[in-house]
Amino acid sequence: MTPDPDKLAQRARALYLDASRQLDPATSGRLRAARRQALEAAQPASARVASRLLLPAGAFAVLALATLMIWQPLRHADHAPAHAVPAASTADTDTDLPPDADSADPQLYQNLDFYDWLAANDRVKVRR
Repeated sequence: MTPDPDKLAQRARALYLDASRQLDPATSGRLRAARRQALEAAQPASARVASRLLLPAGAFAVLALATLMIWQPLRHADHAPAHAVPAASTADTDTDLPPDADSADPQLYQNLDFYDWLAANDRVKVRR
């Protein structure tokens, strides 16, 4: 007759618990310290160093990515000034009225003679 595996496991567990209760605190502490040392020795040193460096390196990478994402649209905004956009939109409309002074680019009014000449020559067809 073979013993029942469940009864064998229960009996082993009961013997283990009984033996652990009978250990004095000094022996128990030495056993825990030996277990910790054995677990640390089983783990490679490179894995411990990598796990310590992984968090700061990941945080730095996220910070660098966020910085690049924020600064990228600002570089494109520098090329086209905000005050030039309304003047371009009013130039697309087919009206004979000049744009409002508030919404137009101030540089537009510096060379009014040139724009007058350009408008006059635009109507004349050049023969080649």
